[in-house]
Amino acid sequence: MNIDLKYRPSYTLGIITLDPDEEIQVESGSMVSMSSEVAIETKARGGLLKSLGRAVLGGESFFQNTYRAGSNGGEITVAPALPGDMQILDLNGNSMMVQSGSYVASEDGVDVDTKWGGAKTFFASEGLIMLRVFGQGKAILSSYGAIHELDLAAGERYTVDTGHLVAFTENMGFKVRSVGGLKSTLFSGEGLVVDLTGPGKVLLQTRSTDAFLSWLLPKLPKEHNSSH
Repeated sequence: MNIDLKYRPSYTLGIITLDPDEEIQVESGSMVSMSSEVAIETKARGGLLKSLGRAVLGGESFFQNTYRAGSNGGEITVAPALPGDMQILDLNGNSMMVQSGSYVASEDGVDVDTKWGGAKTFFASEGLIMLRVFGQGKAILSSYGAIHELDLAAGERYTVDTGHLVAFTENMGFKVRSVGGLKSTLFSGEGLVVDLTGPGKVLLQTRSTDAFLSWLLPKLPKEHNSSH
C-alpha cells in the first residue's frame, strides 16, 4: 500500500494505491473516489458490540467501509469533511489516542477502539472523546487547519486547548481541566485544556471547530415566530 498526500495543508487529498487483493478500512463519508477495480463492503468492524461502543462513545460511524483491490490492484482517494491537513501514522505496534472525528482510514492490521483506561476522564468533557488507534500498519488522521507536531521529552509538560488536540501517544501523562475565560467550547462558559506530560508525540490542529462555531452561531439569522 502506498499513501500520497496532495494539496497540503489546506485541502489535503489522500491518494491510496492498493496492491492486488489488499484492503483498507475507511471511515464512512471519507471516500472521495475509487478506481473500477476496487470493491466496497460495509460492515460492523470488530463485531456488533465493539462497533456500537465506538459509535456511541467515540462519535464514529457504526459501520466502517472496507475497500478491497482487485487482482490488478486499485486506487481510492480520501479526504476529511473540513478544510485541513492529513497525516500518516506508522504505528509499528504502538498506540495513539486520537480525538473523535480525526480518524480517516487505516490498514487491515490497525484497530480502533474506545476501551481505554483514561476514557472516563475524557468522556466527561463535552466534545472531547478519544479513540485508541493501535496495531501494525498505517493510519490516516485528519485535522481542521494544519497539523503541528510536537515531541515532548521525559517529564516535559505542555498544555493544549482540547479543541486543538488531534492525537497523542497513549502512555503519556494527562490531566483535563477547565480554564476560566477560555471560551473555546460551545456549551460551557469555561474552556477545557489538557495538560500532557512526556515522553511522547503530540499532534495539534491549528484551527478549532468549537471556536469557529462559537464565532459563527451568534451571527446566524434568528428565527422569529409570528403570532396570528
